[in-house]
Amino acid sequence: MLIRTSIPALVILQLIAAGASAAAPVSSSGKTSPMDTSFLGPPGARRFQAHDTLAPGPESSADASKCLQGLIWPPGKFPVHCETPTDHRGEVLLRFPSPIQTGDAINDRVAVEWYVAGMDTGQAKRSRAVVVVHESGRGMTVGRLFATTLRKQGLHTFMVQLPGYGHRVSPGGRVPAGGLFDRLRQAIADVRRTRDAIASLPLVDTSHVSLQGTSLGGFVVATSASLDAGYDSLFVMLAGGNLYEMIQTGKRDTAKVRRKLAEAGITGEQLKKLTLSIEPTRVAHRLDPQRTWLFSGIRDTVVPLENALALARTARLSKNRHVKMPTDHYTGIVLLPSMCRLIATQVRTLPPRKR
Repeated sequence: MLIRTSIPALVILQLIAAGASAAAPVSSSGKTSPMDTSFLGPPGARRFQAHDTLAPGPESSADASKCLQGLIWPPGKFPVHCETPTDHRGEVLLRFPSPIQTGDAINDRVAVEWYVAGMDTGQAKRSRAVVVVHESGRGMTVGRLFATTLRKQGLHTFMVQLPGYGHRVSPGGRVPAGGLFDRLRQAIADVRRTRDAIASLPLVDTSHVSLQGTSLGGFVVATSASLDAGYDSLFVMLAGGNLYEMIQTGKRDTAKVRRKLAEAGITGEQLKKLTLSIEPTRVAHRLDPQRTWLFSGIRDTVVPLENALALARTARLSKNRHVKMPTDHYTGIVLLPSMCRLIATQVRTLPPRKR
């Protein structure tokens, strides 16, 4: 379920390059140019009104309906605030209320890093968009690498900080293992609401908004995209289905999760019940198999291939939509440039989805 930040030297070099692109553009004279975010309006009035378009629609499966009822919320209006990021991650930091409130005011305010299309050249432009959901590493390194690489492809990219990460960390620090599934349920809702938050912004072409997630983020997006047809295409990296079985048998980082849950007293039937509440295979049949891609490592022992195949079967993915990479859970990241080129091509060329 996790992905390490100890990655090959090639990727470290890519990270350095991506970090440079996230900073202010450099003029031909070599001097750093300030970011022009005037398209958002005056600095003191960068607040936009958004509204939920969540519409699960009919569902013939009683089990899927039961699962959906535990994940959706009453749609409503909500404000989206655009702030200047203090950590230089992206050009704009979006903040808006989570649709699932936990009582933690800091965590319940969603944070999304906006990497503005064209800003690496100094000129923002109108473009289609990709929402990115990061891995479990505290630095969100892989998520940011996807975001900066896709921005270089000319797309607006928005990296959602999951509950308990980044700007959503409360003074008490990490969320106890016992609260993991409540936060994952919140994450699923936050990711779906992000689509409606970015639709309220200038320069975002909403004719195609894609969703990408890696490892932990992949599990979140597989379920979130199944709520309704809000996202136009989906790219799941190093994730799968049958969470209970995976946690029981997965190795390395998944084994660490299993131990932490056991220490919190979450085992057996209780663990099965909690995993079922967010289980992708209960709802993934609702995904569009022509607009869904799954990337799996054939030597992955964290998310074994059999778990990826379970998700692929439920989502009815053809062989060319389920890409099996000759990697494990960690080395698969070296193929990130190729993945990003595929994502960018699909986002730019797919026609608007009929709803």
